[in-house]
Amino acid sequence: MAPPRGRAALKMAARGGRCRGTGSWPRRKSREAAGPAGASPGRGRCERGPARRWRLRRDRAAAAMLRCGEEVVSEESEEENNGVNLMEFSDEILLHILSYVPCTDLVLNVRRTCRKLATLCLDKSLTHTVLLQKDYKVNKDKVKQLMRDIGKEIYQLNMAGCYWLPSSTIDHVTRCKNLVKLNLSGCHVTSLRLSKMLSTLQHLRSLAIDVNPGFDASQLSSECKATLSRVSELKQTLYTPSYGVVPCCTSLEKLLLYFEILDRSREGFMLSGQLMVGESNVPHYQNLRIFYARLAPGYVNQEVVRLYLAVLSDRTPENLHAFLISAPGSFAETGATKNLLDSMARNVRLDALQLPKAWINGSGLLQHLKFNNPFYFSFSRCTLSGGHLIQRVINGGKDLKSLTSLNLSGCVHCLAPESLFRKAEDDIDSSILESLVVSCCNLKHLNLSAAHHHSSESIGNHLCQLLSRLKHLLSLALPVCSITDVGASVEKPPTTPNLVPQTFGRKVRIGIQTYPRNLGDQTNQKIESSVFWALMGSLRFLETLEIIGSSFSSAMPRNEPAIRNSLPPCVRAQSVGDSEVAAISQLTYLQSLTLAQLPNILTGSGLVNIGLQCQHLRTLSLANLGMMGKVVYMSALMDMLKHCKCLRDLRLEQPYFCAGAQFFQALSHCSSLQRLCIVSRSGTLQSDAVMSFMASCLEVIMCHMFMGESLTVCKNLQQSIVRRLLSCKALAGGHLGFFCTVLSAFFQAERPALNVVIFPLLHEDLTEVIRDVPMRHLDEITLFKSRVAEEPPNLWW
Repeated sequence: MAPPRGRAALKMAARGGRCRGTGSWPRRKSREAAGPAGASPGRGRCERGPARRWRLRRDRAAAAMLRCGEEVVSEESEEENNGVNLMEFSDEILLHILSYVPCTDLVLNVRRTCRKLATLCLDKSLTHTVLLQKDYKVNKDKVKQLMRDIGKEIYQLNMAGCYWLPSSTIDHVTRCKNLVKLNLSGCHVTSLRLSKMLSTLQHLRSLAIDVNPGFDASQLSSECKATLSRVSELKQTLYTPSYGVVPCCTSLEKLLLYFEILDRSREGFMLSGQLMVGESNVPHYQNLRIFYARLAPGYVNQEVVRLYLAVLSDRTPENLHAFLISAPGSFAETGATKNLLDSMARNVRLDALQLPKAWINGSGLLQHLKFNNPFYFSFSRCTLSGGHLIQRVINGGKDLKSLTSLNLSGCVHCLAPESLFRKAEDDIDSSILESLVVSCCNLKHLNLSAAHHHSSESIGNHLCQLLSRLKHLLSLALPVCSITDVGASVEKPPTTPNLVPQTFGRKVRIGIQTYPRNLGDQTNQKIESSVFWALMGSLRFLETLEIIGSSFSSAMPRNEPAIRNSLPPCVRAQSVGDSEVAAISQLTYLQSLTLAQLPNILTGSGLVNIGLQCQHLRTLSLANLGMMGKVVYMSALMDMLKHCKCLRDLRLEQPYFCAGAQFFQALSHCSSLQRLCIVSRSGTLQSDAVMSFMASCLEVIMCHMFMGESLTVCKNLQQSIVRRLLSCKALAGGHLGFFCTVLSAFFQAERPALNVVIFPLLHEDLTEVIRDVPMRHLDEITLFKSRVAEEPPNLWW
């Protein structure tokens, strides 16, 4: 087996020398020279004492790939002569290598291996920024030790989404006296604890926190308020109606607000959008440059955001250059918001814009707004026509080379000249798309999903052919009906009569072609002359791809019961199937893939090609592929998973999905998998298979399964998985007591962030269960949505 390279080798270093997923050790001498099994090269059976202890300690360390030449070269001179001693590299190269190792491993493990690494691991380039936001194995003891060792050297600390750490962990942040940026989103912080912490951070300029029920700004000390007065960047997630710390931040230049307030309490009482009595209502926006607000569904969120906007309507900041409000559903315009928009049209020049659809539809706002060097536009769900888009936004192609991100998701008429007499299924005007491509030639992120973009039969004017000119694209979202060849969809309708049954009634046995085991035969079936195949071939550096049916809706929406019926796919999407999926395998650098409502999937053979060719794939989301009454691609999916060594997040949404032993056995090959979510109407699961998978795959820290099983089955399985971590302690009184206690502590240390939710999909209490899911998992994987150009790039560090 070939030795690991690149990032795989770096991961190997962080785990004590073993390359996860391959089971191999770093390449040394040949097997014949290595001696008997279990013996290490270059040493005999009689090795004892300090030499053996030193070797074991070094092998367990996170820097096993970096051979400590100063201290072990005398023992392994023969081995070092045959290989490369990385310790002979310059400090600059070693620092670059160490930058891929998590900071906790550097400080707590790697620096203890040898003198040279002890010095390099404390270099300012490695300790300046500490990222813990997705280090799911970090616990309170590691954080405490980390802050004690390098707290004074940390200038940027990101603990976003560390929901598993107790609130007392935040107290150790006070050791970081020189902090400039601090992200505590997703961490439970009380007002008193926040006051104590911020009182010691006098250099803080960027802060991200959550405002939970019970937060009281009157408990903030004067020293805390002094620190907040110097903060210029604030990200605040609201779970209760409150201004939070905004009134204390008198020097704000960037304000990001996330409204996650529920309309009802756990007891069922309706909540009000009125703020707490005594709260200040004068946020200081005079220096504001960026205002961003994202609202979860619910009228309370709309009421609270209006209070934040009221101050802006009185006096619009002169330096405002980004104004973004993301609101689902209907968010009506009021007199105050109209005054705000009029003031913006007169006084500011914007670089980024996103507004609720009701504020744009039917108004001439875009005609009056002025733009400087725009880099982000979002007109999601707006009825903006292509004519208005070209005339009012693109301005005939002038000054749009700076635009790097464009979200037209749900804009059903954005590629048509007029929307008055046009049907959503009519063909697009290719000249509008061509003008868009020519004017915005530097686009990196483009979202055209949730709309019917049908190309005409004109040669050379297909949507895929025009998009192939955007050579800088990194992420792309398209509707399924937009990638089909016009000739195939018009002249060759699907010949299989029962290909896509649209009901969920009684199952019917139908003939399904055998899954081709010979990948060479499958290659011959690819339509390499199709426009979509050519598009994938021209976008070789694409990292994120979403192909979503224009009428697709997830069975598990936010804050409401599960959807029981789904709309049929677009007629032009009927021919999109295995060959189009196989075309995606050309994207060598693909990291995230979403496929939803592809009706002509017969075997899923294209998935295997993706697994073989897209070795950087980290996120995979599949929903409603092929027939709705049978999972026709299960065999291909299991073969695909055996090749996905870098896959971290997997989301599957498919009716009648069977999560059985064979599926979990294939899934266990995904050695990097951390999060799993399965949503299936009438789906079934095997409890023993789930238990075995969770016990053997210690990297998995999130398991969400919303199936068709009974509430009793789901609860028992969930409790069994959670109790498995503590089950060994119950045997502490037996002969294996000491071993079981140690083993239990090991499992808890391995997965402190474990989050398991198993619940019936159609149960009436589903929304109550979802509200307890950590926001990181809920927003990133559990809920289905298009994420391409969802917000401006690099909005927050």
